[in-house]
Amino acid sequence: MGNLGLPEILIIMVIILLLFGAKRIPEIAGSMGKGIKEFKKNINDATRQVGGDSMPNAEPRLTAAELEMQQQQRAADDAERTPPKRLLN
Repeated sequence: MGNLGLPEILIIMVIILLLFGAKRIPEIAGSMGKGIKEFKKNINDATRQVGGDSMPNAEPRLTAAELEMQQQQRAADDAERTPPKRLLN
């Protein structure tokens, strides 16, 4: 099968328009979108079932505010730590 150029794509689109009509094409596209969404959902559900309900290495996603608060907390914890004692002089 060769490469499809602009003229070939336009011919295919005209044929589809003639076969289905202008009113039916958005309905077909919408149902295709719903089908793809449902397919992805089922794939994700199957992946979760196979891999367990929670993945051990996965961390929950944080909002920007939560991430900033977490970074500030880590910085405050680092500032409170005393430096380690030197064992050798």
